[in-house]
Amino acid sequence: MQDSVSKRDDYRIYILRCADGSLYTGIACDVQSRINEHEQGTRGAKYLRGRLPATLVFERVVGTRSSALRIEHRVKKLSRAKKLDLVAGKLTLDSLREDQISGSCFSSGKSSNGTANTGR
Repeated sequence: MQDSVSKRDDYRIYILRCADGSLYTGIACDVQSRINEHEQGTRGAKYLRGRLPATLVFERVVGTRSSALRIEHRVKKLSRAKKLDLVAGKLTLDSLREDQISGSCFSSGKSSNGTANTGR
């Protein structure tokens, strides 16, 4: 039973640098196996087709699948420059708050004038 609990908490976020210089962000429990899937074309991301080979430039354990998906969403919203800062260690995953990500739909729920943001 303990093995299944630890497996659920072993999700990682990773960033690949593609052959064209672009960056791809994903999550997986076993990053190397996921990279192999991308390279073999089995269950690989459509984005990576024609952009291989790709090099792993960033990997961190982030916990549960839910946490990994939330963090992945935040990282994907970052500008290329901020992603490169993350890769270089100038930015940490812990420092990624919703208010730092431009255009985030997960902001405080208030507009700049303090009124509720209904999304309309």
